[in-house]
Amino acid sequence: MAKITFITHDGQEHEVEAENDNSVMNAAINNLVPGIDADCGGECSCATCHVVVDDAWWAVVGAPGDREESMLDLNPERETNSRLSCQIPVKDELDGLIVRVPEFQM
Repeated sequence: MAKITFITHDGQEHEVEAENDNSVMNAAINNLVPGIDADCGGECSCATCHVVVDDAWWAVVGAPGDREESMLDLNPERETNSRLSCQIPVKDELDGLIVRVPEFQM
């Protein structure tokens, strides 16, 4: 289990408990984090679960795969540390993870 902090564009922090073997997106949806819509249900086909991973966590989270890269390329607010939260599996090593929700998703 890991605690994950989602920070919305207005600075509000939403700290949630996430169970291993779920995705960061599931943790957001299960805890009603604003701005994470997940229209495709976690199928990596819509980019409505876009988050920006805090610099300190990038090495732990890792870079996106090819399919995720393709979806992120369509995103107007993509940043160097952008990921789709549906593609980040929760594991103990993510305890303390911080991600930001882009303004355009709010």
